[in-house]
Amino acid sequence: MSAAIELEEATVLRRGRAVLSSFSLALEAGERACILGPNGSGKSTIVKLISGELSALYRERAAVRLFGEERWDLFALRSRLGIVSDELQRVQSRDESVLDTILSGFFGGVGLPLRARTEAWMEIKARETAALLGLEKLLEARADELSSGEMRRTLVARALVHDPETLLLDEPYASLDIAARRIFGDCVSGLAARGHGLILVTHDLSEIPPEIGRVVLVKQGRLFADGPKSELLRSAPISELFGVRVEVEETGGRYRCFTI
Repeated sequence: MSAAIELEEATVLRRGRAVLSSFSLALEAGERACILGPNGSGKSTIVKLISGELSALYRERAAVRLFGEERWDLFALRSRLGIVSDELQRVQSRDESVLDTILSGFFGGVGLPLRARTEAWMEIKARETAALLGLEKLLEARADELSSGEMRRTLVARALVHDPETLLLDEPYASLDIAARRIFGDCVSGLAARGHGLILVTHDLSEIPPEIGRVVLVKQGRLFADGPKSELLRSAPISELFGVRVEVEETGGRYRCFTI
């Protein structure tokens, strides 16, 4: 079976400098994994390669393959892979209702197209997905007036209307306060319980939910380590990854670290 996401010897240059160097990674459909690394390590570049916002240096064999394909149809791909990122949140925070923002997922655009004709089943699906994420009372609210946490859940709902096999969440807790992080974390765990594959991209160990079992460590644009969470989320590897001495603690499947 082909991997859901496969990067093979991917190299990305920006202003003549390699921000990703000969990077290889394979993630299976339905897998629950975390891509972890310090700021500037190349995590966002990996996400943009997967989303098509960036391209790797040309190779005869494509450096990026999704579900075994080097080229893909956007509408077909959305039913297999949903991506939620900070950039998506920025462009989708518009003066449209939460319901219309979720419905826009069916059309693959920024906001609901002017002449879009939504069908009854689409609205039913959008409302069901909103309820799953606790947004049912916000459907008529304007997207650009939501809190960061509410908007993040709205974008997850937008991706979920296609029932994708895998969700890629890029720094999903950024700008969320303590309460919003708790609510969003419960949503992420709930999605895992429903059988969705999850790929979480973060720099913070405390954001990794217990349902994630594999951790991919990235440092200076290269693969630093890849393996079980229980082996890599330890003081020595994390200290080396971030370049500062830390103590890692685990409680009930959740991790946190302290500088020492």
